[in-house]
Amino acid sequence: MTGVVPFETLDAQQKAKAADILMRALAHVPSAYHTVEEATAEVGKLGEADRLGFAALESDTLLGWIGAIKTYSYGWELHPLVVDPDRHRRGIGTLLVYSLEERARKDGVLTLYLGTDDDYGGTTLFGRALYPEPIDALRTIAPAGRGHPFFFYRKVGFVPAGVLPDVNGNGRPDLFMAKRLR
Repeated sequence: MTGVVPFETLDAQQKAKAADILMRALAHVPSAYHTVEEATAEVGKLGEADRLGFAALESDTLLGWIGAIKTYSYGWELHPLVVDPDRHRRGIGTLLVYSLEERARKDGVLTLYLGTDDDYGGTTLFGRALYPEPIDALRTIAPAGRGHPFFFYRKVGFVPAGVLPDVNGNGRPDLFMAKRLR
């Protein structure tokens, strides 16, 4: 059975596995964590005062994890969410999102938000000139190529909140999403 625990309760071996999952889950994303050092540094940030996280475990095996950055008094950034690629489509990501939402509500957070880059062709916005009306382009978004997290986040209740064209290079936008918690 899968359970969710606060990230800080993980032991050193599980945190090393968290870095491994981060690298493998995002290996197809050019701007992601491609070295053990980068991934370990990101995992280490969950010990900072403005961050928190949760881990999904089956027995003692780490299946995935989620982090949050306390950026505003009433809004947190979800960053990151990763599930072991061998465990995708089993409800682990959804369980982690709902666990974070529960904690955020207890802390009085009204909005969770996130940015999800398309720098690899996962949506129909990749490779497009989004100016002069980037929000209009966002209204037409659809899946393309390899699956993109944008569509997972829609399924768990996040809505498009904006788009930054070309921030990852020409035709490579960052897509912003948000979810009201109250």
